[in-house]
Amino acid sequence: MVFSSFALISAAIIFALVVYDVLSIQDLLSFEHPITMAWSIAISSIGLVLFGVIVALSTPASYIDDTNKSYQKHSVTVIFAFTFAGALFEEILFRGIIQNILNVYVSHSWLAIVITTVLFVGMHVQYYKKPLMLLNITIPSLTFGWIYSQTNNLLVPFLVHFLMNFGITLLFKYNVIRLKR
Repeated sequence: MVFSSFALISAAIIFALVVYDVLSIQDLLSFEHPITMAWSIAISSIGLVLFGVIVALSTPASYIDDTNKSYQKHSVTVIFAFTFAGALFEEILFRGIIQNILNVYVSHSWLAIVITTVLFVGMHVQYYKKPLMLLNITIPSLTFGWIYSQTNNLLVPFLVHFLMNFGITLLFKYNVIRLKR
């Protein structure tokens, strides 16, 4: 419920940015390169799931945040809803609002991506006690920012973010991968 509320607030902010000509719909939902979008979703999702699997298999369980260990105990429907709402909120806020506004004010898109990633990592305060988890969200955040800058379509990083979180959680739920003890 919290993620959904924040997603709606973020969507309202984006609407205001479009109405006041700070952003255009083309900045948010360009469909000019559908093949690039499809490849970005497929390759990034698979790559980030593999990254997550490698991190999980090579990291002792004591280095993983407890919240991440409990997600897989829920039903697939709850996992779907939670990962969907979380990815939606985070991508609307970080790529849709923050990265776009930074692109207006900084000269290079990678600077906007890096600053957005620092803010994304900064929001995940639950990981400060487990610093390896910060790497586990830094790499995906950089990827989300890059694919957004390449496609100008907010749906692309949202889908990659959702598929990565949902996929990894299901792999844990069904014991395809296990945390290293």
